[in-house]
Amino acid sequence: MRPVNASLRGIYPIRNQFDQMVLPHGLTKWFDRSVKLRYNAHIIETRGESSHGIITRKEHTMPTNTSQLSNLSAKLGRTPTINGGEIITRLLAQEGVAQVFGIIDGTYFGFYEAFERNGIALTTPRHETCAVHMAGAYARLTGKLGVCMASNGPGVANALPGVAVEHAEGNRVLLVTSSRRTGISYPERGGTFQYFPQTQVIGQMSKLSIAVPSVNRLAELTRRALRACFSGRPGLVHLDVPESVMNGSVQVDERWFRSPGMSRATTPMAVPPSQILTAVQMLKEAKRPLIHAGSGVLHAGAFAELVALSETLHAPITTSWAARAVVDERHPNALPMCLVGPLTQARNEADLVIVLGSRLGETDFWGKAPYWAKPEDQQLIQVDIDDAVLGNNRPADLAVQADVKLFMKAMTAALKGPTPRKTSRLKWMDKLEKAKAKRRAQLDKHLKKDTLPLHSSRVAGTCQDELGDDAVLVIDGGNTAVWANFFWQVRKPNTILTTPKMGMLGAGVSQAVAAKIARPDAPVVCVIGDGAMAFHQQEVETAVRNETNVIWVVLCDKQWGMVKMNQQFMLKPLKTLVNKSLSPEETINADLHEIEFDQLGRAMGAHGERVADAAGLRSAIVRSVLARKPAVIHVDVDPVAHMWAPELRTFQAMHAEPAG
Repeated sequence: MRPVNASLRGIYPIRNQFDQMVLPHGLTKWFDRSVKLRYNAHIIETRGESSHGIITRKEHTMPTNTSQLSNLSAKLGRTPTINGGEIITRLLAQEGVAQVFGIIDGTYFGFYEAFERNGIALTTPRHETCAVHMAGAYARLTGKLGVCMASNGPGVANALPGVAVEHAEGNRVLLVTSSRRTGISYPERGGTFQYFPQTQVIGQMSKLSIAVPSVNRLAELTRRALRACFSGRPGLVHLDVPESVMNGSVQVDERWFRSPGMSRATTPMAVPPSQILTAVQMLKEAKRPLIHAGSGVLHAGAFAELVALSETLHAPITTSWAARAVVDERHPNALPMCLVGPLTQARNEADLVIVLGSRLGETDFWGKAPYWAKPEDQQLIQVDIDDAVLGNNRPADLAVQADVKLFMKAMTAALKGPTPRKTSRLKWMDKLEKAKAKRRAQLDKHLKKDTLPLHSSRVAGTCQDELGDDAVLVIDGGNTAVWANFFWQVRKPNTILTTPKMGMLGAGVSQAVAAKIARPDAPVVCVIGDGAMAFHQQEVETAVRNETNVIWVVLCDKQWGMVKMNQQFMLKPLKTLVNKSLSPEETINADLHEIEFDQLGRAMGAHGERVADAAGLRSAIVRSVLARKPAVIHVDVDPVAHMWAPELRTFQAMHAEPAG
């Protein structure tokens, strides 16, 4: 629980800033009796006493930058001061930050009260974990830095799940937190209220975690945090600032606010020319080259470059889970990750693979056989901004530390002209295309199941049909995530949000809100399971309050479906194979009571619908769009069919160490 007076703490430094000003004699009485401050559009309302009685003044415009403060202070005979929090705010504004997510608190009042006059909007969710997820989603969809904040002690503790997820997913996020005042923390005196070692904890789950010891080092350490945000592989960076530093005032030093290019590299890392020549020679000799794209391609925004290189090489494109949305899956060279059989075929038949911005992690079977060809049969060019991943999980014949976008541009330019082995490559591509079509036809048989309640395969495609190719899909849940991935076709790059590395239940609820802020003109739909929705269902109110018209489509089977499936096979495998499902008494805490999510949505001010068939879902989506406000659609799905999602054996095999 936060202290009752927490929201008042941040007011004191502002009042003190005026108390410390040396005013001309005629203005001294103006501040003698009472000062009422309202930071909204930089207006201060003051009520004071003069020799003529009570005077009320409104719309007294505050200086909005330090140069204006300097001019005013020069007239008043005083050096200008600034709150510690505004130092951070101004440095963020210089980096182009226009959006911050977080819950307000007095411990960093000096930070967020400066947002508006520095062109930054604040969106407040109902839970700090959601603030971190929102920052990650915003960063991924915009390519900008995602910024969030959390207050000391319980606020930071609430943010920790989001920290773990957004760093693991490789999203570029800066978390700014307050900590208790200097003198009683770092090191902690003992018994300090709302204290735990925030930087030590977050330091184990982030790129960098810095505690600011004094206001004199605040600008320096903020720049260090920003440098970490933009260097190497994206991830979460943490800046921890004592409340006394955040809300205290200090004399302004304009050297703090030098441009970003004076403190860090602002140009992408180029490719060494010698490595371009080597890669070109390797690719010219390859019979069946394949491109494997990771999330580094997404963060680089290298969608056009990926397609151009693929078309130049006549090479198929596969992706990691996190990078699924890097290419329009209707492109003949695209091999969607949900087509597992053809994917494995291509990865085994390729004699050279270019890995772009991917670590070849567990969901890629570590790049090992039998899911990929053995290293002695398949050359590997690995390109990554982070040299720590090069050749780490699989030996690389050529390891290139560089920006993947620049690498692809350089390779496409260098490979212009007649394509070697074009005929054989096209023949191989045609073979893969037939395998793709065959597997897609097998999957699409599910779409013919017009059951009541609804078959889960019908949901994603129905949403896409009604919302269009520009729609952003947020995927959350266990089996729900599988069904959504397998029956949604990526048609525009960077239009899918999920947590493929962590599989974090509930993250999608707030990711969807941030997606709408990032893409206000695009429809945003979150396809989510009822178990996952209940983790952070309160964020429906956040969407209503912020007028972000998200549609949540909640697949309700009233069970922990993926876990229940595993239990059934462990407890009674033969009966499971015959009956497809066990009763609640035969499994362990795998069944749930119903939450009427349509009613919950309406209770929070959203539009609410409940459906159980495909036609009903289609109509509900149309009505939700026309409602012009956030919407929650409760979809009753067949609980048995929902458990039997596609490729469950593949996901099980993924967790075993491949033999190759």
